[in-house]
Amino acid sequence: MAEKEHMNLVVIGHVDHGKSTLTGRILLETNAIDPHIVEKYKKQAEEKGKGSFYFAWVMDGLKEERERGVTIDVGHQKFYTDKYYFTVIDAPGHRDFVKNMITGTSQADAAIITCSAIEGPQAQTKEHVFLATTLGVKQIIVAINKMDAVKYDEAKYKDAVAGMTKLMTMVGIKVDQVPFIPTSAYMGDNIKAASANTPWYKGPTLIQALDNLKVPEKHTEKPLRLPVQDVYTITGIGTVPVGRIETGVLKPNMKVSFQPANIVGEVKSIEMHHEILPQALPGDNVGFNVRGVAKNDIKRGDVAGPVDNPPSVAKTFTAQIVVLNHPSVMTVGYTPVFHCHTTQVACRFVELVKTIDPKTGQAKQEHPDYLKTGDIAIVKVEPTKPMVIETAKEFPPLGRFAIRDMGQTVAAGMCISVEKA
Repeated sequence: MAEKEHMNLVVIGHVDHGKSTLTGRILLETNAIDPHIVEKYKKQAEEKGKGSFYFAWVMDGLKEERERGVTIDVGHQKFYTDKYYFTVIDAPGHRDFVKNMITGTSQADAAIITCSAIEGPQAQTKEHVFLATTLGVKQIIVAINKMDAVKYDEAKYKDAVAGMTKLMTMVGIKVDQVPFIPTSAYMGDNIKAASANTPWYKGPTLIQALDNLKVPEKHTEKPLRLPVQDVYTITGIGTVPVGRIETGVLKPNMKVSFQPANIVGEVKSIEMHHEILPQALPGDNVGFNVRGVAKNDIKRGDVAGPVDNPPSVAKTFTAQIVVLNHPSVMTVGYTPVFHCHTTQVACRFVELVKTIDPKTGQAKQEHPDYLKTGDIAIVKVEPTKPMVIETAKEFPPLGRFAIRDMGQTVAAGMCISVEKA
């Protein structure tokens, strides 16, 4: 049987809106969790007279198993639908979500946003929607969750949908493409099978909606861009950089330029899952052996590209950012750390070009004195040491970044133009 196409999925939403229960329920309904283990916990729950809580119990039990490193690797849970093979990028908290979103390996192809039917979208929901779009997640499914807690009331569902629609329209998401599914992750309504509790709902179930997603284009026609995650020296082989191909094609005998290291090497062989490949494509996580490169020549954060079209090293770059969470304000001279593909570089704000009104997309204020939480702005930035960044338009995965300071993500954004060094 042919290997199913792969998608990265992130499940996000307010902390109490049932995100982990929903993730667990999907894994359960797609048989990604061993049924024996589920039975074991179900039995324990019944013996302790907690039969009705069995699902929460199962989730807690699995969490313990995970903590002991048994059945599931929490960071990357895998499941299969009829059509696709999914990796769930688990997003326990806002911070971890951002960290996972920007470590390059997990540019999510799609997001399920959970929103509780009890209270509708919360401030954090808005932040997550913003983040998902700024970081380029194109496909969104909304789960209006906890329908069991509102007795499957269609009016409650409609209220939550209206709230989410307003919020998503504000950040420019075309909601006519988005399914809003009334779910109960706890009871299993509309996850795999259509629920008798919501006869008024005629749309797809959650798993059907996942199968309706489209696989993102693999940009093989673009020049190679491969951000380096690690560099190994293997006895008898030599230097082996490891990373995920974001665009283009990697082939043996190709000459590649590593930037900003400014080192050229020749690809001898390419390996993935201990198999030698004739070529590697976008989305492939590969190790490749390069001739003419010593281990100390290159490091994590460098990007490999063709010698005739090397990755762009920025003297300065202009970006659109969303200030997510800043305790005070950002001014010219502010120098937080930018996390982009596999690199982390402190960058100085050299110009605050303008703020933007999210409803209209028009300029709100030219050259503001400062930026604060909630602002969307165009800024000009100067890296404090050489870094590769590309425009999000040309190379989306290398044009998106998060800005971190004081142990938290203060902003997220995408690069609009690069002034090359």
